[in-house]
This record gives sequence, C-alpha cells and structure tokens, in this order.
Amino acid sequence: MPTLEIVFIALALSIDAFAVALAASATGRVNNPRAAFRLSFHFGLFQFLMPVLGWAAGATLEPLIESFDHWVAFVLLGVVGIRMIRSSRNPNQPAQQDDPSRGIPLLTLSTAVSIDALAVGLSLAMLQISIWTPSAIIGLVTGAATVVGITLGARLHSRLGRIAELIGGIILILIAIRIVFIHTLSY
Repeated sequence: MPTLEIVFIALALSIDAFAVALAASATGRVNNPRAAFRLSFHFGLFQFLMPVLGWAAGATLEPLIESFDHWVAFVLLGVVGIRMIRSSRNPNQPAQQDDPSRGIPLLTLSTAVSIDALAVGLSLAMLQISIWTPSAIIGLVTGAATVVGITLGARLHSRLGRIAELIGGIILILIAIRIVFIHTLSY
C-alpha cells in the first residue's frame, strides 16, 4: 500500500481525536503540558494499537464486533458530551475540572476515538498488508492531530470560557451521532 494512501487513512482516522482534543482543551481541562502530552500520547497509542489488534484478529473478529462497534463509540462519546453540557448549564457550580488525560476519562476517550482504526486493521489483514508501517503512521498522525486540537482548543478557552464547555459537549455528541449515522448507512 502506497505511503500516501496510508497518510490519507491516518488523517481520516485522526479527525475524531482532533475534535475531542479541541473540545477538551477548549473547556480548560487540558491546561498544562503534561496533560496535553498524556492525551496526545494515548490517542496516538490507541490509534496505533487498534489496527494491530484488528489485523491480528483478522476475519475472525469482524463478524462479532461489526454490528455494534459504532454503538460503543456512540455511548462513550455521548456520556462524556452530556456530562460536559450538564456542567456548562449549572452557573452555581464551577466548570467541570475532570482531567481527561487521566484514569477512566482517558481510557474512555482513547477507546472511543480509535474504534474505527480496528476496522482498518481488519481490512489490512484481509488485503494481506503488513500492519506495522500503517499503524505507526496512523498513531503518529493522530498524536500530531491531537496536539493541534489541544493548541486550538486552548485559544478558544481563553476567548469563550464556560460556553466552550457547552460547545465541546455538543461536538462530542455530534461526533457520536456521525459515527452511528455513517455505520448505519453503510449497512
């Protein structure tokens, strides 16, 4: 598979990670270099690992997960988005300060943004293409896209404040709906 095609696949897969990083940073939740590194590292790592897992599973796993993988991403992103919206709507409570670069939120977001990469790994296995170079490129591009999202989100946070949390929650829910919509149309 030509490198340019792999880069385009990586860019397409990194869009969700970019949007989630933008939303998290715009809310002020990713407010230091360590948190930004953890988020970008884990998003890139999961985007690297999911194609490898999909490739290793080959055609055996595809029929088992293809009917519900998009619902998993929908629920994970939807729950985080709803929490952000609820937090933004309560003026008596300080804005949500959960750090999405630690613990369960990090695992949830990393999994949600990388579910589609599992299908890419399955596809590459069926085409009998080695997985290591594509997975490395996908992981690196996603890590870089996450850094860009965090940087742009920080600028939005300084301008929008609490409204950024509302917008971020809406973005996550829209991404969740888009994932289900795209998968539903393809069946």
